[in-house]
Parts: sequence; structure tokens; C-alpha cells
Amino acid sequence: MALAPTGRPASSKSQTVSAEEGSTFTTLKNLWPYMWPSDRPDLKARVLLAIVALLAAMGASTLAPLFYSQVIDALGLPLGTDQAKMLGISLPIIFAIAYGLGHIVESGFMQLRDVLFASVGQHAVRQLAHRTFIHLHHLSLRYHLQRRTGGLSRVIERGTKGIETIVRFTMLNTAPTVVQFIIISTIFVWRFGLPYLAVLVLTVVGYIFFTVKASNWRIGIRRVMNESDTEANSKAIDSLLNFETVKYFGNEEMEARRFDDSMATYEGAAIRMWTSLGFLNFGQAVIFWVGMITISIMSVNSVLSGAITVGDFVLINMYMMQIYRPLNFIGFVYREIRQGLTDIENMFELLDKDAEILDKQDAKPLDIKGPNVKFNDVQFHYDPDREILKGVSFEVPAGKTIAVVGPSGAGKSTISRLIYRFYDAIEGSVEIDGQDVRDVTQKSLRASVGMVPQDTVLFNDTIAYNIRYGRPDATDEEVMEAARLAQIADFIEGLPQGFDTPVGERGLKLSGGEKQRVAIARTILKSPPILILDEATSALDTQTEREIQSALDHVSQNRTTLVIAHRLSTVINADEIIVLKAGEIAERGNHENLLEQDGLYAQMWNRQREVDEAGEKLRLARETDTEGYLGKNPDRVPTK
Repeated sequence: MALAPTGRPASSKSQTVSAEEGSTFTTLKNLWPYMWPSDRPDLKARVLLAIVALLAAMGASTLAPLFYSQVIDALGLPLGTDQAKMLGISLPIIFAIAYGLGHIVESGFMQLRDVLFASVGQHAVRQLAHRTFIHLHHLSLRYHLQRRTGGLSRVIERGTKGIETIVRFTMLNTAPTVVQFIIISTIFVWRFGLPYLAVLVLTVVGYIFFTVKASNWRIGIRRVMNESDTEANSKAIDSLLNFETVKYFGNEEMEARRFDDSMATYEGAAIRMWTSLGFLNFGQAVIFWVGMITISIMSVNSVLSGAITVGDFVLINMYMMQIYRPLNFIGFVYREIRQGLTDIENMFELLDKDAEILDKQDAKPLDIKGPNVKFNDVQFHYDPDREILKGVSFEVPAGKTIAVVGPSGAGKSTISRLIYRFYDAIEGSVEIDGQDVRDVTQKSLRASVGMVPQDTVLFNDTIAYNIRYGRPDATDEEVMEAARLAQIADFIEGLPQGFDTPVGERGLKLSGGEKQRVAIARTILKSPPILILDEATSALDTQTEREIQSALDHVSQNRTTLVIAHRLSTVINADEIIVLKAGEIAERGNHENLLEQDGLYAQMWNRQREVDEAGEKLRLARETDTEGYLGKNPDRVPTK
């Protein structure tokens, strides 16, 4: 893999956001829509008003030192003379009041700036988070099978915080800081001459040059810090999601060690980050105070020679301290912007990732007539060196049930993924009522297909929420009816909280059979014209499988149904059974015909019958085992 100079993978297309030196202005240009939202004139007005408020605050802060210098000079005037008074009030008091009011005005306008800009910053955060969330759902199944949930959540968290930092500091600090520097430079030339300006400019240029170079050097450390933070979060989330597996094998210490290894890398990078910040701050202080000392010596000599007053000396020192604020802001702003760019870099890498499955520009909604599902010489592979489907052709007539069976790895589940268009066929086509699924919109396609998968994963919410997920606008009565048809209503009503019972993370508070019934109920509620049962009972015991099979038979009535199964007892009533082997159709026919052929299907049937018979004998033996020699039949942990 080719690496960029930073040691990161080289990209074939330019990045929207990059923290690399030299890319800052291009990146800020790409981020401009978040700072100046074209569809929100109210937010544009807020940006302008916030900038006006900031400029007013800086104007007040620039005038305040002038008043203070006048206080110093006025204190040197003879007391009681008209020269020391204005409108009968002592001049030092007037200038002292003006100095204080200047700072009050500055503070007021600075707070007004923050109030006005709050909506702009939060809108940028919301827009970026919303765009990222939508984009994640547009990415293909291939991406989501490879992603790491914990790391991804941390990338999004850092990115949303980073965009607010960039928007705020770019709009509210950069340009106004330059304006303030220009104002103070003009006063220096007007009041004190070009030599003072020359020292000021050299100080500022040296300060900014050092800040830029040191900040760019720190970017690499920040990246290591972010990567180790992402790694640690990924391991933590992965470990917690697999809590039971960790307990089964007693590997708590190993998990803690893996997490701590990542945190150790983060700790090292964080220490280097703070150390480098100390170096940066010290270097900035040295450069500024060398300039400050030089200008102080020049102003002291000017006071001694009578060229300037003591008030002017104080004014110079106050302006130098005041220029230190925008200088420090420039260093801080640059540092924060570069750090923010580093934080959102990974998020925009995610946003720059192209979706694998896209609707064509002229894609139309799926027009359901039958529906009739047809595979035409379909070839497919996940990786080019390993073919999954090798020219598969079959048809699921409207209202009929077709089963696809075969040994593990034959390509059965891939068929359902192609119908849902999680992937596109490499060769051949998948059609519904004569329409290639690649020519219709994904939304209309998936609205027409219902799925009861092998491994049902539920949302960490209530039973009612998970059933209603099949059709979010369904009424409570419709949800209850779907539960009744899925033969789970009695179980739910027997729970203390009924339909409001939480199911836990991934539905782990329910047994396998209960989760499958919830999946069946939400599919019944969706009421799709095409139904896919993808090994819907393969993870269940024989007794639970029999109970659920009747619910599946009910939901598949009068629907075009494709059953993908490993247990052949679930498909004996199918109109046609297709036997896959190594990605090709080895046999096809109904149950009786396939048994007569005495081929692969018959071999699988005989083996499964032997297993079922042995299981039945064990069940009967346990029922008559009064001494407990065969052990107890373990019960499910009841739902709480």
C-alpha cells in the first residue's frame, strides 16, 4: 500500500478536509458551507451581527488604553487649575471613568458575539452529524461488516466537536484579530514613529512563524493521539458488546490488558502533546518578551529625552500587552483550527467514501404486479479469487414458496442479499416482475420485501417499539394483532410491563424463540408482498422450531416466499426446493422428487433425520430419568 509522506495511506482523490500543511485554506474553503449556510439567511445575519459586535468590542478595547494614558498625564497637571478640569470635573476622574466604560463596552459586545454566534456553531454541528448519519446508512453492507463500532462512534464525536471549533475560531477570531493589529500598528506610527512599528512587526512575524511551524509539528502527535483513542474505544465497545463471551472464557484480564495497551499509547501521545504545548508556549513568550523589552528600552529613552510623556510610555506598554492578546489569539486560533482539522479529518474521510450501491438517475419505484422473483444466470463474488454464485437461475412465482437449501458455504444467504440489493450481481440479473432491481429505487425495493433473519438483533427499546419498527405509523391495535399472529401476544401480556418491556442490548433479555417471534411480528406488521425467511429457525431447538414454524407458515400464506434453510424439515411443503452446492444448483424439485433422486438432498435429509431421532430419544429418556443420571434439561433465564 502506498503511503503519503506522513505515513498515512495515499489517496487517489483529493481529500475534502486535510490537516496537512498547505491544505488549510483549501480545507476551509470546503468547510465554508458550514460557516455560511446558504439556506439559512437568519444564520448569515447572525454571523454578520456577531462580527460587528466583535469589531465594536475591539474598538472599545483599543480606545481604553488611550484613556488610561490620559489619566497618567492628567495626574501630572497642577490640581485645581482649569487645565486639570473639564466641565468642572477633574480630568483624571473623567479619563478613569472612560477607561472603565471602555472595558465594560468591550465585555458586553464580546458576550453579545457569543450569544449571536451560538446558533451558527450548533447548526454546523447538527448538519455535519446529520449528514454523517445519513451517509453511514447509504454505505454498503460490505463497509458495515468491516467497520468497528466503537472507533466509528469516537470519530463522529470528535468530528462534531471539531467542526464547531473551526467555525467559531475562523469566523470570530481570525479576521478581527488582523483588524486589531492594523489599528494598533497605525496608532504606533501616528504617535511614536516607524522604529516602534518595525520592532512590533518583527515581533509579530517571528511569533506567527514560530507558532505555525510548532503547530504543524504537533499535528503528527495529535493524529497518534486520535488513533490510539479510537483504538481504545473500539476495544472497549467490542468487549462490552461481547460481555457474555468474555465471561464464558474468563478473559476479563486479557480484555483489560488489550484496552490498557491502547490507553498506554494514548497516554504517551497525550504527554507528548502537553510537553510540546509547553515548548510552544515558552517559545512564544520568549519571542514576545524580547520584542517587549526592546520597545520598553526605546520608550524609556524617549521619555528621558522628553520626546514622549510618561502617559505615552504607559500607553506603549498597554498596547504591547494588548497586542499580545490578539497575537496569542492568532497562535491559539491557528493551533485550534489545525487541531480541529485533525479531529474532523477522519470524519470527512468517511464522508468522502463513495457508496457502493447507488440508485440510477432514472431509477423508478418498483411496480409490483405479482410479484414474481427471478434470478437470471447470476454470478457473484465478495472477492475476485473466491466465487460464491456461479450462474444461478431460478424463479419464485407469485404467491408460491420456493426453498433454497444446501451445505454451509453454498451461497444461500447471498441470494437474499442480492434481492435486497445489499450487493449487485457481477454477471446476470435479479428481476422482480420483469424489472431489474438495479433499475428501481432501493427504497421502493426494500419496502416490498420482508425479512425474518437467522440471527434477529433487536433495538435496545421496548417490545412494542421493536414490533412497530416494521411499520412505524401502525396503531397499538395493529401491533397487538401482529403479536397475536406471531404467537407471542400471550407471552407479552404475561410480563409485568407488557408491550413496554425493555428487551435489552440487541434483545438479549429475550430467548432465541421470543426474539424470532418478535421478528415475525414486525414482518407481519410490514405486510410485504415478498417474504424472505433466511434460516429463520436454524438457531432454535427442535421444539421451539416446531412452535415457530406454524407462525412462519401463517405469515407466508399468499405471499411470494423464498425460504433459505439448513434444516430440511422446515421446507418439505415448499412448491419447489433448490439444492445449492458450491455456488451452483445441484438439484431441484419438490420434497418427494428429491428424495427419489437419492442425491445430495436425500443424504442431507437422512442425516438430519438421524440427528432428530437421537434428539427425540434423549428427550424421552430425560422425561423418564427419575434418578437424574442424564442431568436436567436447562431452562431459559426468565425475562425480567
